[in-house]
Amino acid sequence: MPELRKDPIVDRWVIIAKNRAERPLELTEGEPARRTSTADCPFCEGHERETTEEVLAVRTAGTAANGPGWQVRVVTNLYPALLPGAGAFSPNAANLFDAQPALGAHEVVIEHPRHLLGTSDLSVDELTGVLLVYRERLAALRALNRYLQPIVFKNVGAAAGASIEHAHSQIMALPLVPREIAAELAAASRYHQHNRQCLYCQLVADELSSGQRLVHPPSNRPEIGFVAISAYAARTPFETWILPAEHQSDLEQLSAAGARELAAVVRTVVAKIDSALDRPAYNYIIHTSPFDTFENDHYHWHIEIIPRVTKTAGFEWGTGLAINPVPPEEAAAIMRALHLAG
Repeated sequence: MPELRKDPIVDRWVIIAKNRAERPLELTEGEPARRTSTADCPFCEGHERETTEEVLAVRTAGTAANGPGWQVRVVTNLYPALLPGAGAFSPNAANLFDAQPALGAHEVVIEHPRHLLGTSDLSVDELTGVLLVYRERLAALRALNRYLQPIVFKNVGAAAGASIEHAHSQIMALPLVPREIAAELAAASRYHQHNRQCLYCQLVADELSSGQRLVHPPSNRPEIGFVAISAYAARTPFETWILPAEHQSDLEQLSAAGARELAAVVRTVVAKIDSALDRPAYNYIIHTSPFDTFENDHYHWHIEIIPRVTKTAGFEWGTGLAINPVPPEEAAAIMRALHLAG
């Protein structure tokens, strides 16, 4: 059974999930990214029996559940890091070696019935459908009233942790707020208390004013606009953040029109990263408010796109400090200069 364990030295929890080692690995670093055949891909249309039963599917009217005819399909992860359950998460600070059952939700979003690879391979319409599925699943997980922190993420390529190449992303709901998100929330809360303003809204305003790290400006419709910036303290070359131009604390506030606008921005940004870095492995991660702080004034949901083009070595592991050889201002200039067809 997966287990949440607390590091005895620092306030950091990790998931110990032995069953994850049983996942079939299609992708290996250094090998070609493309399958020679898709006949045995469990995520392709027609192979629905090779996954768990679907939790949600966007499908053609009249088609049966767990069969062909879908556009986006959500299933529970066959090798979950978290197991469903309603038990309380109750860390014990008095225990040096603290462990808790790893209860939560772990779902896979299969983004297309055909064997596509990355985000830029989807059309704007197709990616819009994926984003709306994220919104629907987060609302459903919130309604269970069991979990605290959702996270949506996508791994593309072996170096980014993908084990299957077919375009897919994952949704997890945790019984705790992980350290990275907790640090963001704490900083945003402190800034709001001192300045009566959202830290991320100020970031967007400053980046739009400066323009140095601007990758993609928002549309002329600010109520659904999104801005893409090269992260000021980028951990890797071409790390890019996408944020709502106007304040939104939670992905569930995304409108249908906003989803389409966001899909166009995400697709453009990933396509530019693909072009600049020759289709690197990458992760994208969506940080959104915890389920117990819906619609707040201080936190601002956002997407972090992290190309995996540098290695984590001894210095990084020993200090927690990343070394990025490409200044964000240069990365932004390169991406702004790219004009892609389609």
